[in-house]
Amino acid sequence: ADRVIAGEFLDQFVVDMVQGGAGTSTNMNANEVITNIALESMGHKKGEYQYIHPNDHTNLGQSTNDTYPSSIKVATYAKLTDLLAAMNLLKDELDKKAKDFKDIIKMGRTELEDAVPTTLGNTFNAFASYIKSDIEKITAARESMTYLNMGATAIGTGINCHPDYKNVVVKKLKDITGVDFKKADDFIAATQDTADFVHVSGALKTAAVRLSKIANDLRLMNSGPRCGLGEINLPQMQPGSSIMPGKVNPVIAEVVGEACYEVIGNDVTIMLCSERGEFELNAFEPGIAYALFNSIFILENAMKTLAEKAVRKLTANPEACLKSVLGSVGIVTAFNPYIGYEKSASIAKEALQTGKAVGDICLERGYLSKEEIDKILEPKNMLNPSMVR
Repeated sequence: ADRVIAGEFLDQFVVDMVQGGAGTSTNMNANEVITNIALESMGHKKGEYQYIHPNDHTNLGQSTNDTYPSSIKVATYAKLTDLLAAMNLLKDELDKKAKDFKDIIKMGRTELEDAVPTTLGNTFNAFASYIKSDIEKITAARESMTYLNMGATAIGTGINCHPDYKNVVVKKLKDITGVDFKKADDFIAATQDTADFVHVSGALKTAAVRLSKIANDLRLMNSGPRCGLGEINLPQMQPGSSIMPGKVNPVIAEVVGEACYEVIGNDVTIMLCSERGEFELNAFEPGIAYALFNSIFILENAMKTLAEKAVRKLTANPEACLKSVLGSVGIVTAFNPYIGYEKSASIAKEALQTGKAVGDICLERGYLSKEEIDKILEPKNMLNPSMVR
């Protein structure tokens, strides 16, 4: 078994991950490979099962219905640990940018329209908070992978299994992996129910939704270089067009979005496969395993890619950020506490029609003095709860 784990016999695992039979093909493939390794080590030939038998000996006291879901859980726990490391990497890179950009004032936007000022640091700090929250959710979901039904055998009753096996096997797994694996509270429920995988996939989907949002916001802030927002500069990775010279596309942000969509789609697959469990067993666990491993692998790569090839090397354009604030009609919101919503709305309407600055219109109408307007529209005064008089 150790040699199999080391990858020495990977070419002998010939069955497809997606299969009928609740994983029996994979389980028996493993049993046969391990059995034949043991036979050869004893001087026998492959297939001389009168000495060691894949069912009678290697699979002794076990069933596909406990070994297969338990192996999925052990593997998922390990791969989620790798994913969490990648997520922490991205969070750290976002935290660094939040600190670097804390004094860069930019325009906030709601529904792609000018809102009120914020800082580029606030933007990246929010991104880091998304990832931190998802790290917590995935860590909590990972805990459900530690409850195993080893010893349940066919349907959870433990037929053909030694009564002590369920206790011995989780202790052995804990010794080997260092992970606190435990026996499931209800073996019959654990053998037929796959909600733990749905739980994990749901956490992955949430992370994918947020990661896609981050990637797209970066893409929009990078838009330009002269006719877009131009608030940040994403690293240039490759020529962007076969016909337009000099065009560079935000390919890292785009590929991360595509990866996230696949994770979201896999969640639907996992949900449907889980729903199809009937009576004492879910025959569709191979589909769950395939989609779940794929999601974890994709999301880990997406997190690393965005961290290393986009966030780490991106730069800011402070002048462009400030220019959008000073030229925005959205800052008229700051007048509300002093002159009321209706007058502020009227100023905004005139500013849009004439191109005049909102401060100039307010002064012309005599609503406020120049000193008051300058204080109210000072960008730093619009970043936090404040009143200037």
